[in-house]
Amino acid sequence: MRAGRTGLVAAAAAMALAWGGAESEARTPRDALVMAWNIDAILTMDPAQIGEVVTDEIVNNVCDPLIFLDHDDPAKMVPGLAERWEVSDDGLTYTFHLRRGLKHPSGNPVTAQDAEWSIRRVLHLGFGNAAQYTQWGLSKEKAEEQIRAIDDHTLQITVPQPWPPSLFLYVLTGRQGFVLDRKAIEPHVATRTDGSPDYGNAWLKTNLACVGPYRLTRWTASDTVILERNPNYWGGDVPMRRVIIRHVVESAAQRLQLERGDIDVARDLNAEDLAAVDASPTLRLNGALRHQLYYIGANMDHPILGKDDVRMAMRYLVDYQGLERTVMRYSGKAWNSFAPQGAFGALPPERGLAFRLDIEKAREHLARAGHAEGFTVKLMHGTAFPSPDIAQHFQANAAKVGIKVEIEQMASGQLFSRMRDRNFELAFLAWSPGYPDADANAMRHVFNPDNRPEAKQTMFLSWRASFDRPWFNEAVQRARLIRDEEERRQLYYEIQERFMREGPFMYNFQQIRQLAMRNEVRELKHHAFKVFYTTARK
Repeated sequence: MRAGRTGLVAAAAAMALAWGGAESEARTPRDALVMAWNIDAILTMDPAQIGEVVTDEIVNNVCDPLIFLDHDDPAKMVPGLAERWEVSDDGLTYTFHLRRGLKHPSGNPVTAQDAEWSIRRVLHLGFGNAAQYTQWGLSKEKAEEQIRAIDDHTLQITVPQPWPPSLFLYVLTGRQGFVLDRKAIEPHVATRTDGSPDYGNAWLKTNLACVGPYRLTRWTASDTVILERNPNYWGGDVPMRRVIIRHVVESAAQRLQLERGDIDVARDLNAEDLAAVDASPTLRLNGALRHQLYYIGANMDHPILGKDDVRMAMRYLVDYQGLERTVMRYSGKAWNSFAPQGAFGALPPERGLAFRLDIEKAREHLARAGHAEGFTVKLMHGTAFPSPDIAQHFQANAAKVGIKVEIEQMASGQLFSRMRDRNFELAFLAWSPGYPDADANAMRHVFNPDNRPEAKQTMFLSWRASFDRPWFNEAVQRARLIRDEEERRQLYYEIQERFMREGPFMYNFQQIRQLAMRNEVRELKHHAFKVFYTTARK
């Protein structure tokens, strides 16, 4: 880990000079938050298209949604750009009242027409995020009647069924609930190859136009993201004038820069480096249990991986408890179900962690599947911790039962593209739901609206893995309409335990987001779903 740091020291010295100070006095500006993070997953800044955790966090600090999640309680929704809202007695119409007097950084007023256009464009563009609305019965064909600006400050959304209100409202707390600056974007609208408008999608790949605490001023792929404070932000004090995110892949490099004061926060430290931060008098850890899950996904179209017993065997090839004590000590809690701890409907701990390393059981399942002699399979993963560590651990245990795992490491963007193209055998991945309810992941990991290759339901992990079983589709749809909480909870328990046996995903850990920080950073709030740059104080 320490060999080869000579080059890192040189890089750190160069960075110190860039700040205008001597090498031994490297410090970030007091009004800037500087982070080191692996940002190679960023493909676009368009809220209608992004699906990666890194981009989602950044854009959530640039664009405000209609509804906020409370800084301290992620289950609590509070007014955002909508100062209040109500639901009709029949549960079909949601009316949002936008704050008056708000302006985008361009100077254009924030209107209900902006909100109407922003939501409709998600549906019309048809990228994966459209599923956030189509799952509730909204569609591009009916967008004009379902999503309407009643006047400059009133937006109405009509759904076809009386869903539990809290479930639908959560949709408007994330990127699909952002209110974009329509007047600023429309001059950049281009025509797509099919002749339809792109609603500014090409321009929004590297730009943003919305109201929020920061403005995106620079994104250089696999290099840097720079956000500048919006001086006219309506939502209160924004202490940091600038947020700088530097692309740093290696944990050792991030730690060195943190120790030297070249950065304020390191985002991708491994177990060894997190332990060093924990022991340092000048650094500290700021952790929060996220709802993000790490898992190994299998392509169900594969002639061997499509067998339930083969995937059951693989579930016994991870030492969950051992890894939790070592590699994942600071970074994750062992977990085997799609509903993360803390979500409504999540299994009790003794049922949610159902597997342990058991080589003999793995052999039994392989024999039952007709593959007692093993087979060869490819496992792809990204560069960020803990992907390489978990992949190598799995590879070593798989070899004990005759499974030869060929590892392919690649940039996150390439990994995600291949998953969305169904071009994989096994993949180590992570997924974060949008709200704290089992429904969130059930609708992405379990339910499959249309398994045809041409359907391109890329936002559904079930589709990516070619998992399509009628019982699961019916059960997930039925669960979200149940009003009795205990009845709904019990059905989710049943779905989860059956999915552990039949599903394509082998869940292993629930992420603990660790912000490794210098003590000069007095505060930076984050919780299961979001990191709030506006709370940063030095």
